[in-house]
Amino acid sequence: MKNICLSIFAVFIISCKQTSDKKEVSFQKEETVSVSRTYPENISKIFDTHGGLTHWNNMQSMEFTIPGETGDEVTTSSLKDRKSLIRMPNHSIGYNGKEVWLHSKDTTAYKGNPKFYYNLMFYFYTMPFVLADDGIVYEDVEPLIFEGKSYPGIKISYDAGVGESPDDEYILYYDSETNTMAWLAYTVTYFSKEKSKAFRFIKYGDWQTVEGLLLPKTLTWYNYENHVPTSARSDRAFTNVMVSGERPSDTLFEVPEGAKIIE
Repeated sequence: MKNICLSIFAVFIISCKQTSDKKEVSFQKEETVSVSRTYPENISKIFDTHGGLTHWNNMQSMEFTIPGETGDEVTTSSLKDRKSLIRMPNHSIGYNGKEVWLHSKDTTAYKGNPKFYYNLMFYFYTMPFVLADDGIVYEDVEPLIFEGKSYPGIKISYDAGVGESPDDEYILYYDSETNTMAWLAYTVTYFSKEKSKAFRFIKYGDWQTVEGLLLPKTLTWYNYENHVPTSARSDRAFTNVMVSGERPSDTLFEVPEGAKIIE
């Protein structure tokens, strides 16, 4: 699995809208895929509440828009191989399965890290389903207590060599009454390459149903202190969400002329 590379500064990269470099998308129908792996009961219930892994595994493509102050950021992803394209006003970021590339429309500098960011929001958005990927180890942990309510926790870690940051750790906290995902706590090792004990927090709870899948409508990043969330800091809205059982053409993710390969 491509591990989730997370960093707090990337959360605040200003989203923007692409006005060109848009390629026509074609789709190919895929065969039905069923779930063969056995998961712990608690996370299995969460998967089921959010639409079920079998249904998720039969989806092939996803697109969503993140509105921003200077424009919209549109992400298109191929769900099976995690190829992606992010279209912005002045830049495009893509991943063709082997390389991450950045294409600039003008002299405006891209201020983020393309190799870090190309799948960042995709992984945040597709929780809890990406926590069913191969190479994941599950462990029950102490609940999170927030505003008097207790949220049981499932710690997520990775087998050695899985992804670019196998030392990253995540905790999914869930509502035991509804079996919906409530919080994601995560550490960051992408830049330091060192294991971290500082967990950051995203609140889930504003949901929308798309093609039978319960997906976030808004994600809220929280300030934190002593390993617990304290107060809301910023929101990200996700609009124009589309999920399909047809796979986008690989040509959508090809490196365009003039793009830079990110090493």
